[in-house]
Amino acid sequence: MSHQAPYSTPSYAPEPTGLTRWMRTSLPWQCFRFLAINVKMLKLMASSHH
Repeated sequence: MSHQAPYSTPSYAPEPTGLTRWMRTSLPWQCFRFLAINVKMLKLMASSHH
């Protein structure tokens, strides 16, 4: 078993891709996800109140 030196390059978290960075910072994408999650929650609540 080989051990990595602490604080060496492979021991850090990977750098996010361009798409990941865009999804984290894009306001339209954030709004879309917010609405989608809220619609899912509303459907769940509506189906549980029969």
